[in-house]
Amino acid sequence: MKINTYILRGILIIGLLNLCACEEFVEVAPPNNKLVSEEVFNSDATARSAMTGIYNQLFLAEFSNGSRSSITVLSGLSADNIQNINPNVLTRMQFENNDLLADNESNLAIWSSAYSIIYMTNAMLEGLGNSSNISAELSDQLEGEARFIRAFTYFYLVNLYGDLPLILTTNYKENQLASRMSKNDIYLQIVNDLEVAMALLPSEYTTGERTQVNKYAAIALSARVHLFLKDWEKAIDLSAMVIDASSTYELLNNINDVFLANSREAIWQISPIGGGGGLTQTNEGSLFIIHPVFSFLASIKLRPSFATTFEGEDLRFQNWIGYHEGEDAFFAYKYKIWNSSEFPIEEYSMVLRFAEQYLIRAEAYAQTGNLTEAIKDIVIIQQRAGLSPVSETKPNISQEELLDLIMEERRKELFAEWGHRWFDLQRIDNDGVTLSDIKPLWETTDFLYPIPSEERRKNPNLSQNEGY
Repeated sequence: MKINTYILRGILIIGLLNLCACEEFVEVAPPNNKLVSEEVFNSDATARSAMTGIYNQLFLAEFSNGSRSSITVLSGLSADNIQNINPNVLTRMQFENNDLLADNESNLAIWSSAYSIIYMTNAMLEGLGNSSNISAELSDQLEGEARFIRAFTYFYLVNLYGDLPLILTTNYKENQLASRMSKNDIYLQIVNDLEVAMALLPSEYTTGERTQVNKYAAIALSARVHLFLKDWEKAIDLSAMVIDASSTYELLNNINDVFLANSREAIWQISPIGGGGGLTQTNEGSLFIIHPVFSFLASIKLRPSFATTFEGEDLRFQNWIGYHEGEDAFFAYKYKIWNSSEFPIEEYSMVLRFAEQYLIRAEAYAQTGNLTEAIKDIVIIQQRAGLSPVSETKPNISQEELLDLIMEERRKELFAEWGHRWFDLQRIDNDGVTLSDIKPLWETTDFLYPIPSEERRKNPNLSQNEGY
């Protein structure tokens, strides 16, 4: 397991809160297998700040930061919604062509940065368990937050790589030789962590910021997990719990407000404050927007075949997709700010949002044969997008047709967000027929990324995925 000074950023308290508006980070080596000094867990304030440091690190970690080596971009390229502008960027072209090599540096960045976050959460959990100086209420809350982030990170790792080393401690001498556990074992740990998080986390955002996870964030992620596990009834029950939290969340009528900081559609977001510098735009805004003047800086665009699937009256097409005439390119325009140093910060990176819960419940209802309830949920998404409801356009729709429609609505609603399309194709199109039509090098084994070569060189117990 790759353990270096990077994993320690954000979990140390910097100058005991340092009297500054944002967190700063210090890199130190772990002494005697211990990640942090006991002083971090000597008070509520310092323990809370350590957790804030982990949140901030998510804006820096490659897998989660929304930039070029993030899951949003790389898994988006692997699917059929986005593509590279410059075909000479070989590292990213391997993802787009589904011809990924095990020594791809961006693939390594996903793996190592995700395990770095897991290592941090393990350190937090161990520190809380060994401390008697933190109030019981805060200790429970921080345990819930750390378990949530660990489950969240493992969810992406297991869907990208399949079987994985299950790292639950900070003993890196043991971790560095850990073998891969089965996908089922990883999911059991994810479910367990989320169940504990749901029990420990408060319903409200205690800091007033939706960059902090609460009980509903854990429920929302758990609903997605159970959908992926094909536990339809559980997915229905969990998504309903979030949907029924009407005092906290709503589907916004103005879709241009969805990605604003602390929008009422946000269940969990990541703030650019974690960058620790003077810029306050999201990485997604910087990367996806093709600037009208500085278009030569753009590297990603939407596939024309995807952009043209939208109906002209679809408000998502009108507001979430831009077009640059000079580049003759469509681009994701969910985030409107390309560059900013303004405070307060206007946009946060969206991680979990309310609309997904309707899509989860609609799919789960359809899978159980309850088409009436499934249609009600998908109509809510359609009407917000300004579309005619399927209940009117196709009142006698079949189960198979409805499931296809739900997948299409997921594609249009969640594009350029956290690789949703890639994971949906992985779980509903096992043979990869959709991708084989547009990608000449496609093989069914491409649905899993390779275990990075560097990790396998350091750990002889790591086997490789089929096809690599």
